[in-house]
Amino acid sequence: MDDLALAPMAPLGVTLRPGPAWARHVLRVRDGAVAAAGAAFGVPLPRHACRASAGADRAALWLGPDEILLLSPEGGGAAVAAAFAASLERQAYALVDVSHRQVGFTVAGGQAASLLNAECPLDLRVSAFPVGMCTRTLFGRAEIVLWRQDETVFYLECWRSFASYLRQLAALIAAEPDL
Repeated sequence: MDDLALAPMAPLGVTLRPGPAWARHVLRVRDGAVAAAGAAFGVPLPRHACRASAGADRAALWLGPDEILLLSPEGGGAAVAAAFAASLERQAYALVDVSHRQVGFTVAGGQAASLLNAECPLDLRVSAFPVGMCTRTLFGRAEIVLWRQDETVFYLECWRSFASYLRQLAALIAAEPDL
């Protein structure tokens, strides 16, 4: 994954780096079990559309009315599954490990939103896409999950097979003089 990092993209001053090594799960759960699921995960699950909840070493990203992307420390996937099995044994839920399918990047710098907006159709101004917001969208021709962690820091997830494409596309965009 380190080979997917880019040096700061001059003159933008934007960096693209591999994100943390996460265990990734997609959780499908109904409203009646959301509180118990959050307790089992160790971070309250987001209750509002397109929002993320984060703790010291884990995050939960709302992707749909009953779909949450869970990010937790790498190697802890079995513990997450066991916690859900114990806490939600009488509830209907689905927990799927997608750790090997996806990778993440951190895009940071004062022009990070401009770089992303070159190939992402969303309005990424802070007023329209505030800190803590997340959603599925596109970057170029690849589906991504985009999460604004700070005013100038974004985290994006993509399928592993698109990682090189996203890196190369970001480098091409950064090389454009009119960005």
